[in-house]
Amino acid sequence: MLNWKLIVQLSLFGLAMGILTVFVIPSSFEPVCWLFIFVFCAYIIAKRAPGKYFQHGMMVSVVNSLWIVAAHILLFSQYIARHPEQARMMAIMPLSNYPRLLMIVTGLFIGVVSGVILGLLAFVAWKIIQPPVD
Repeated sequence: MLNWKLIVQLSLFGLAMGILTVFVIPSSFEPVCWLFIFVFCAYIIAKRAPGKYFQHGMMVSVVNSLWIVAAHILLFSQYIARHPEQARMMAIMPLSNYPRLLMIVTGLFIGVVSGVILGLLAFVAWKIIQPPVD
């Protein structure tokens, strides 16, 4: 059984990052922030999840992506104004006439890929911190 309270609580990093990447955090620094968030989340999942560590990590990242996509769509004008390189990339992508739909598709794909990464990190963290068997 998945601990949805834990998943939602950890996914609030996605909400924070969704808003902060619109107004404060530049794209070049975002991966560093995610590295720290993922390591922290993996540790917390390993300590608090009732098993299914990979699945917990996967779901945290999927819910993260929902928060981020929602923030970027709701704050679309501000996001595009502050991220010209993303605007240029969106202009040459399929669905370029529908930038919000493109953000949804791309964001959910990234959520699944990052979910695999966080799931693996959570599993590895559990393997590292589990008490030794006597």
